[in-house]
Amino acid sequence: MNFTQWLEYLIEPSTATEAKLTATVIVAVVLWIVRFILRRIINRRVPDVRRRYYLRKTVNYSLVTLGVLIVGRLWLEDIQGGATFLGLIAAGIAIALQGPLSNIAGWAYIMYRRPFEIGDRVEIGAVAGDVIDISLFQFSLLEIGNWVHADQSTGRIVYLPNRTIFDQPQANYSKGFDYIWNEVEVVITFESNWQKAKSILNQIATRDAAS
Repeated sequence: MNFTQWLEYLIEPSTATEAKLTATVIVAVVLWIVRFILRRIINRRVPDVRRRYYLRKTVNYSLVTLGVLIVGRLWLEDIQGGATFLGLIAAGIAIALQGPLSNIAGWAYIMYRRPFEIGDRVEIGAVAGDVIDISLFQFSLLEIGNWVHADQSTGRIVYLPNRTIFDQPQANYSKGFDYIWNEVEVVITFESNWQKAKSILNQIATRDAAS
């Protein structure tokens, strides 16, 4: 059966086509039910917010992949030239969708290597903020800095494509060390008692560090 015959086979109503449509709907419903049950279990038994987030993402992507494989197997089992046809389609898609595919590769890198996680404060290129979401094509930052001083939130959410991690420098405020260096200048006159000023500053630093 060539591709033209396969299209005619799909378009013309037949018992086989109706059976495959029914099977496709059943697969979608079953996978949706499985997803619902697994998400309920994760929400109840996983107290850690970050771990719960990643588990739910893993469940979603795994079930979607499984559904595509099952439905694809169901509809393409009778095509002799299916492999060649799909190969040509895949090559065309890879060229036309180079950006989205790069984003998917970036997502896989983020999930596997974990350069940052949900809740981390990062700086990617000229953008800094707290990571609030990681999806298949982009990640979201609650922006800090910019026109707001002291690294406070600007109130804006910045969406960056996942491929950004391949060509932009990255800094993670939350990993490697518990503190970051921040220098505060205190100006005093020559006539001032600098020893007393130093003592007061040491007391403030010790008190705030202890809290």
